[in-house]
Amino acid sequence: MKRTAVLATLIGLAACQAPGPITIPGITRPPQSADEALEAYYRTLPDDFYPQAPPGLPLPADDAALTRILVGSCLDEEKGESEALRTVANTPADLFLMIGDNVYGDMNGRAYVNNQAELDELRESFRDLAARPDFQAVRKAHPMMVAWDDHDMGANDGGRSFPFRRLSERIHERFWGLANKDVGAWPGTYYSRIFGPVGKRTQIIMLDTRFFRSDLTPTDEYGAKGKERYVPSADPNQDMLGNDQWTWLENQLQKSADLRFIVSSIQVIPTAHGWESWDKLPEEQQRLYRLINETHANGVVFISGDRHTGFLYREEGILPYPAYELTASSFNQSFATETDEMDPNQIGAGYPPNNFGSIDIDWEDGSVTLSIHAEDGHTIEQTRDKFR
Repeated sequence: MKRTAVLATLIGLAACQAPGPITIPGITRPPQSADEALEAYYRTLPDDFYPQAPPGLPLPADDAALTRILVGSCLDEEKGESEALRTVANTPADLFLMIGDNVYGDMNGRAYVNNQAELDELRESFRDLAARPDFQAVRKAHPMMVAWDDHDMGANDGGRSFPFRRLSERIHERFWGLANKDVGAWPGTYYSRIFGPVGKRTQIIMLDTRFFRSDLTPTDEYGAKGKERYVPSADPNQDMLGNDQWTWLENQLQKSADLRFIVSSIQVIPTAHGWESWDKLPEEQQRLYRLINETHANGVVFISGDRHTGFLYREEGILPYPAYELTASSFNQSFATETDEMDPNQIGAGYPPNNFGSIDIDWEDGSVTLSIHAEDGHTIEQTRDKFR
């Protein structure tokens, strides 16, 4: 039986509460859900089903003190070469964080592609990314850590209701060489790494704000300023990270580090817009702040993408020290030349043209500098503060 026929059978049987056994490896009883049926099927897929990134550099040594980290998001693999990505490849750094919408695997041109059980378009998008000279240059230039967002999960604004997220997780982890790492052992794409000796220790926490996330509450005024697509939810049972990831994050925040970067594909601090962000699940946003406070996690800085605009933020009162956020977006998905969006905690104007971000750490001074750069590398906005 062809793969597509088997898959259709699995989904159909699961939808009908699986009236009979299925002869697929890994199934010893009727599947209890479509997720379970799909999971068994996905385990049968051959290795050549999955695209792979070009070889990359190993991560910095555990005892290597980081002094510069580059960060960016939102790369449409169907567009021409990205000057911003080329500039990243040519900019000295210890580490590069590619933090979501690393491909647009739910789109073919400008058309959305939905309900592809085998995620043909997503796999093609990753193969296209692997073949790009600008991406290959970055792989040769910098060690990388990655997070995913909706478009490289495979569903615009998607969360846990996306039925094929287990396959997209496999595609993500195999492409980036994570399948045999710790992150490959659990559902979701979250993981963490620590670099540097005592006194110069940097922790990087890559959250997964997609796999477990509840659907957001649609706006009652579509397109209205500040309520463009979603509004904050009054439902205390909605979830951002899922129980396992929340427990894992608590454990991570209790580890010894001098400076911590929490990478969330969607924005954490802002409240002034109606796009995806943590404030659309306000109970979860407060839970994040509360967890950082309760674990006494020092030196936390938030890093995000998604918005097709570069932003810097500073907020007092939510942590024991000023909380900062750097939003770097996008590499080649700019939709405007300027924006009038101004959050109460925003530093300077947002920067919609193509951009990337940098994080410079001065261990002697105990300070960190967050910057937004134009695609040619010149600095647009910058902020600096002590972390100890």
